[in-house]
Amino acid sequence: MKDMETRDSGLIEGRNAVREALRAGIAVDKLYIARGGTDRTLGRIAAQARELGVVVAEVDRRKLDAMSATGSHQGVIAAAAAHAYATLDSILDAAREKGEPPLVVVCDEISDPHNLGAIIRTAECAGAHGVVIPKRRSAGLTAVVEKTSAGAVSYLPVARVPNIPALLRNLKERGLWIYGADAAGESAIYDTDLRCPAALVIGSEGAGMSRLTRESCDFLLSIPMRGRISSLNASAAAAVLLYEALRQRTGQTR
Repeated sequence: MKDMETRDSGLIEGRNAVREALRAGIAVDKLYIARGGTDRTLGRIAAQARELGVVVAEVDRRKLDAMSATGSHQGVIAAAAAHAYATLDSILDAAREKGEPPLVVVCDEISDPHNLGAIIRTAECAGAHGVVIPKRRSAGLTAVVEKTSAGAVSYLPVARVPNIPALLRNLKERGLWIYGADAAGESAIYDTDLRCPAALVIGSEGAGMSRLTRESCDFLLSIPMRGRISSLNASAAAAVLLYEALRQRTGQTR
């Protein structure tokens, strides 16, 4: 069966195509591999991907069949990243080069690619220095995210880390204050100084921030709500926080 690849969807299908993509250094967001098999070739591909830091998910073949645009996946499909991931150091270096206090957006398990794309777009427009997402239980830099971001992924570095609470501890050690968006937060956004080196944490669409992430925040920020709906969606909350930070940092008055 001939290996096939479809670039329009961002999926790379077939054993040889996936193996060559990994060997060529193409940024792969996630590797999907047939569950339960003892196929040595698939095992070697999975091992190669893990060595490169790619998330490998073992899934039922029916899921692969549903994902496949070619019908020739041969038990493996790679979701190519729309853009290479950055490092945390490169994000902080970008702030240092601009002579600005770091402003980093941390997305805690944002699973909707449209929300993630919208957050990246707003972060770029508001002058943030980068976005950080977790490797698992999160949308990645897929073609949908790239499209929703309106190309912002080409200008704003996005890093991916294994663990968000550990990332937040790292950022604290580097001098950043951690602000989490939380409907029950005791600090009102408009009464909080966001001019310092800061990480703005946005929780998942349904559950918000995880317990460990929430406990890692220095401040929990609430956004005033005057209507009957009690919360904003993740991308809207991120926009409010980012533009309040921008307003304060540019010295504008309300």
